[in-house]
Amino acid sequence: MVDVGKWPIFTLLSPQEIASIRKACVFGTSANEAIYVTHSDEVFVFGLNCSNCLGTGDNQSTIVPKKLEALCGKKIKSLSYGSGPHVLLSTEDGVVYAWGHNGYSQLGNGTTNQGIAPIQVCTNLLIKQVIEVACGSHHSMALAADGEVYAWGYNNCGQVGSGSTANQPTPRKVTNCLHIKRVVSIACGQTSSMAVLDNGEVYGWGYNGNGQLGLGNNGNQLTPCRVAALHSVCVLQIVCGYAHTLALTDEGLLYAWGANTYGQLGTGNKSNLLSPAQIMVEKERVVEIAACHSAHTSAAKTQGGHVYMWGQCRGQSVILPHLTHFSCTDDVFACFATPAVTWRLLSVEHEDFLTVAESLKKEFDSPDTADLKFRVDGKYIYVHKAVLKIRCEHFRTMFQSYWNEDMKEVIEIDQFSYPVYRAFLQYLYTDTVDLPPEDAIGLLDLATSYCENRLKKLCQHIIKRGITVENAFSLLSAAVRYDAELYSYLHVSKTHPLRRS
Repeated sequence: MVDVGKWPIFTLLSPQEIASIRKACVFGTSANEAIYVTHSDEVFVFGLNCSNCLGTGDNQSTIVPKKLEALCGKKIKSLSYGSGPHVLLSTEDGVVYAWGHNGYSQLGNGTTNQGIAPIQVCTNLLIKQVIEVACGSHHSMALAADGEVYAWGYNNCGQVGSGSTANQPTPRKVTNCLHIKRVVSIACGQTSSMAVLDNGEVYGWGYNGNGQLGLGNNGNQLTPCRVAALHSVCVLQIVCGYAHTLALTDEGLLYAWGANTYGQLGTGNKSNLLSPAQIMVEKERVVEIAACHSAHTSAAKTQGGHVYMWGQCRGQSVILPHLTHFSCTDDVFACFATPAVTWRLLSVEHEDFLTVAESLKKEFDSPDTADLKFRVDGKYIYVHKAVLKIRCEHFRTMFQSYWNEDMKEVIEIDQFSYPVYRAFLQYLYTDTVDLPPEDAIGLLDLATSYCENRLKKLCQHIIKRGITVENAFSLLSAAVRYDAELYSYLHVSKTHPLRRS
């Protein structure tokens, strides 16, 4: 599951707001804007609001999320953003909305006026079921369910695919080589466009100064041109960085081409490539690739769940795919991309699945599943024999002589207090201790009695950090009984109130 808290901008939200998020996107030249959809299908935005990109109807920034009433209940399916920035999205009903920067008509409404609120993109799309949208720096694309592609906006390099370099004020069908062909996926670089067909062919058009179209040259293309070098493979996914492109085949092979100033091609050097080259050859099958037009960062995930990153990573040039500890490619962009944007619309579905550690923590002191209980100070603590036997030598020895799954036993404890013994048993389930230093003294005694050395060190740490002028003498007197080492520390340390008083 994606953790939106890894993106700095989401630290502005409360835990309750974070928990409500179902989908999210971080965008903007400094990753200072965000939009998210809640489980109740409400849409909120917050951030800097450059070029009215929050769509709130004004140009005011906000650190408090504002609801976009016009989009609530619309069921957002695909979302993309430009560099202005402008925002483009499509709903599950196939309707397209746009707002934000519009200096090049990238909102598709026939004007160059800023879009201060979400407005439906109508021209040529009203009767179309749009299933995917993509944005370059200042141009936009939409893919219809019937495989047709529409493009509009800035066209200085032919990125709209109209055959000219005149800006396109409203959506126009991209034809030429794509005529009667069925496109299944689209992607945009800053000023380039890419499309994948249902038969695995790849087409590109627009700016090609760094070879990002993969055509073997660096000449711009005003209409779609097939990437001939990929004729022998079937491409499933394509993504575009600022000026580089990645493609993933049905056999899990990864190809890269275009700009390589930061090592974003992962070839081991910084030389641009005009044609696709296979990378990660020695790695296991790749199942997902990631890049976005506002960054020079690349990422990939393998069948075994390993996530690699390369390119510009926190200012460093990583020229070969580097294995990370992440579980998804989204985390690479949250932690290492500049700016820390999202490369796609995040899905933050909260899973019911619990890890082993989480399950153990949940079942501590649960009468429903326990097969043993302790009575301390007249109160019961419910536990599981197997857990105690696995986690503690004291209990392993205790249970060694008798082990009956059906036994419902009560063990009386009279030498320790309820808070102390409960904290000890909970430690066996969670590996953590949360006690005030006064109670930690008693737990320290228990840890010593049961030969739990790690727990003993944790208690010592709690006591050392928690000593104050008010409790110093009581802790010292208790330490005399339980722990000579701790007593020595408390008595002679110049850093503690006891010494100063």
